[in-house]
Amino acid sequence: MPQTAPVPKSGPRAPTRTPAFARVIPHNQLSYRDPFHWLHLALRDVVAAPVVSLFYGMVFTLATFAIWVAVFLQGSHLVILPSLVVFMLVGPFLATGLYDVSWQLERGKTPNLFHSMRAIRRNRVSEWGFAILLAVMMIFWMRVAAMIHALYPLNQDAHFEQFLPFLSLGTLFGALFTVTVFALSAFSIPVMMERRVDMMTAISTSVSAVYHNAGVMAVWAAIIGIGVAVGFATAGLGMLLIMPILGYATWHGYIRTIKTKRPRRFE
Repeated sequence: MPQTAPVPKSGPRAPTRTPAFARVIPHNQLSYRDPFHWLHLALRDVVAAPVVSLFYGMVFTLATFAIWVAVFLQGSHLVILPSLVVFMLVGPFLATGLYDVSWQLERGKTPNLFHSMRAIRRNRVSEWGFAILLAVMMIFWMRVAAMIHALYPLNQDAHFEQFLPFLSLGTLFGALFTVTVFALSAFSIPVMMERRVDMMTAISTSVSAVYHNAGVMAVWAAIIGIGVAVGFATAGLGMLLIMPILGYATWHGYIRTIKTKRPRRFE
């Protein structure tokens, strides 16, 4: 009789590997000189891609000018603070194209405007999810700002003490909100764009990197704040150069901060 092949015994199945969700990508320890080095590298990128840089600078200039128009139409300076926070929420999302320009230069390619404008499509689910998160936070901040505005004295000639509740709560909530947004968005979009990880992994990585490099990131946040303030003080004209530099510097900061399996050359 013909012999049949023995049936192999079934053993334990190998576990199915699924991508980790909401993990924290390791990060490096930074020095206080790093943010200034990022600015130096950003200036180099501006020189290497002047036309694309000017395009994105124009976008931020128009956004800044729109805020000035809103202040003029409202006839009140009280819309400035909420507008600045909205700018901080939208800014990292608009800077995606700038990150792509630095990434192209790092890989030795000639930056292309249309290529950079398609950067959002690389990880569209996570990046659009992050955009929705920023929009929700923006709406939340506008509601908080409206409630704080109720404390503003009706009498314009009121004494300074009567302005204290408005100024104190506005400063407190504005600072807390600014720190939260900065920690969430410092490196989230570059992580999502290059590594195509989920939104929570990008956010967790960004918050962890900011928390464990708090001093250096405070310096970087101050540089960003000063740059944005100068841009607004010049009615948006300064944004033509300031925002491309900050965008490119953010990408170089991401490369320096978030660890990779292999060392990368970007200088």
